[in-house]
Amino acid sequence: MIVRTVSAMTRITESASCLQQMQRRTLKASIETGKYILVQRDQIENSSSNKTMKFPSVWLRDNCCCDQCFHQSSKSRRINWDHFDTEVEATDIKVDSNAQQVIIKWSDEHVSRYDLKWLNEREFCDERRQKYLDEFYRPKTKHWAGAEFREITKTFKFQDVMQTDDVLRQWLEALAISGVAIIEDAPLEKSVVRQLADRVGFIRRTTYGEEFIVQSKPGAKNYAYLSEPLPLHTDLPYYEYKPSVNILHCLVQSKSEGGSNLLVDGFHIADRLRYEYPTDFRVLTETLVDWNDIGSEDGRSFHNIWRAPVICLDSDGNYTRINHSIPQRDSHFSVPLHAVLPWYQAYAKFVRLARRDAFAFKTKPGDVLTFNNIRLLHGRTGYDDTEHNVRYIVGAYLDWDIIYSRLRVLKTAQAESVNDSSATGKATT
Repeated sequence: MIVRTVSAMTRITESASCLQQMQRRTLKASIETGKYILVQRDQIENSSSNKTMKFPSVWLRDNCCCDQCFHQSSKSRRINWDHFDTEVEATDIKVDSNAQQVIIKWSDEHVSRYDLKWLNEREFCDERRQKYLDEFYRPKTKHWAGAEFREITKTFKFQDVMQTDDVLRQWLEALAISGVAIIEDAPLEKSVVRQLADRVGFIRRTTYGEEFIVQSKPGAKNYAYLSEPLPLHTDLPYYEYKPSVNILHCLVQSKSEGGSNLLVDGFHIADRLRYEYPTDFRVLTETLVDWNDIGSEDGRSFHNIWRAPVICLDSDGNYTRINHSIPQRDSHFSVPLHAVLPWYQAYAKFVRLARRDAFAFKTKPGDVLTFNNIRLLHGRTGYDDTEHNVRYIVGAYLDWDIIYSRLRVLKTAQAESVNDSSATGKATT
């Protein structure tokens, strides 16, 4: 019986080896007029899925991974661009089937080696590029109406986020895609927001410190520190680099009917304006608004100003940021006189659409509401604040640069774990 098992394992190993050799034999490469390199590999012999990849010669030369051109430990290009020839051409090309590499000799006499896996991951075809942008660079967002809030909002347990990398990844992906997630069963301690920030990377400091307390305060220096209704807004629109993600930990919740959170997907409201009121949409993307914050915190005075539209777009027309705060709009409006009235009319549509779409819900002690401050509008209904009926929220911010970095590290580690498990499984089959 043992002999048969070993024999079966040997046959499987030999079959896998034959398949690998068959795939290696099909690796081909050629030069197309010196300016482009073609790399072809049949996925399986006699299959119609032949795959030809095309790479610009100058890009390949610029991305040579040898020690002379690339610093391995820092993962950084070290090629000398003071003498780099953008007209470089390939003069000879070979393939190493065993190593699955393409070897190119260049017109500057340099020789480069490229792994097939590396080339596959950087192919210039539309499908591959879009997959990289939507899954690894930054997950593709999904916009939602208020009525869909319960459906799109994912919840996680605090201890799971803190102890399990896969749950941490799921939380960060939820924030990236839908812009909101709730963490439940957090201990009733002021340190929770910092623990979550440290789990991702590090906390973002603002004029109001690192952690901040949201509660009704006499002589409040910020409109949020009142028990009155808090209109929909994005935090700190007066910052050029606005804090990205809000972490709000409920320690004590008001027992009055008020104190409910309000959330709106600002990208969804922008979508509606784009298609239903295109003129108003254009006005809100082009008109610079003066946002400001004047005050003091912990003995430090500040006067913050930033000018930006309500709806910010990138060069491809994608949303990059929503700015909205009635209390934090400056009385200075540094635009031509003729632009004022059209802006007010467009802004009124934005505000009313958002208010009608707002979803109201009330967090309970131990809930941590996390949401994208670049995208979502948030507010709060008014509540009665007395000695026996208080509302106490601890807040902090994270930045998207830190979140996306952590998310990529987690995804890479997960992919490597899967590959290692697959390799181990093959070896022990």
